[in-house]
Amino acid sequence: MIDFSKARTIMVDCQVRTVDVTELELLSAMLSVPREEFVPADARPLAYIDEDIPLKSLANSERYLMEPGPFGRLLQLAALQKDDVVLDVGCGSGYSSAVMSLLCTSVVAVEEDDALVEFASNKLNELEYHGAVVVKNPLTEGYPSEGPYDVIFLGGAVDKIPDAIFDQLKEDGRLVAVEGMGNAAIAKLYFKEGGKISGQFAFNCSIQPLPGFQNEPEFVF
Repeated sequence: MIDFSKARTIMVDCQVRTVDVTELELLSAMLSVPREEFVPADARPLAYIDEDIPLKSLANSERYLMEPGPFGRLLQLAALQKDDVVLDVGCGSGYSSAVMSLLCTSVVAVEEDDALVEFASNKLNELEYHGAVVVKNPLTEGYPSEGPYDVIFLGGAVDKIPDAIFDQLKEDGRLVAVEGMGNAAIAKLYFKEGGKISGQFAFNCSIQPLPGFQNEPEFVF
């Protein structure tokens, strides 16, 4: 029998703290949320390994639960505050939204995969993370009816961020994204000030892609 509580402690100590995640409330949230509840049943023994976990048996699309280290670094970059309203784009199985819900006022978790919408919504309700609500919408459109948002978090790597997403960011808001694919990808922090968007490099970060945000292949003569 796996001691998942001990596994969470080892995950935080050996995978998250070691990549310079030092925000105590974030570490506490990652120690609290049962990651094993947000993976397929046959993957529960692997819930705390330092790899992305495929959600194939839960989803109708190629999706993953993000590796703990990169997830912790990206969420620390977002610097969630208690009174923030957050848009979690591509919430997958709902783990990211559960963690965020412990750090802010409310999370609007957007997912377009029907099976993941159902799973994440049921799991968040079952575990009583009432600060997070899952809504179905195309990921590239976000969820404007509940915006604007203090923080927007993109839960996978992208080639581009649509204007429709930036438009949902509140004045003085923050958006965290990983741009590019593979080892060339970088984490960026965007701000909206005076109605204008500016971004800055944060660190190199390789994570799985978020569907719909990739550049279309170009035909070259």
